[in-house]
Amino acid sequence: MKNIVLDVNGMSCGHCVNSIESALQELGVKGKVDLASGKVTVEFNENIYTLDKIKEVIEEQGYDV
Repeated sequence: MKNIVLDVNGMSCGHCVNSIESALQELGVKGKVDLASGKVTVEFNENIYTLDKIKEVIEEQGYDV
């Protein structure tokens, strides 16, 4: 498993947290949003998922990675 921290712009509320964490969960990736820092910590199996795919899923929710 690999852990990375992404800078994500545009998050401002609980809905943002739920939107991102749910989208990552649907993908099969564990994500934790920290609104105060504007960061998302992601834990994933790099043999299954690419960093580009994870970024794409977050960006599809309307946020900039």
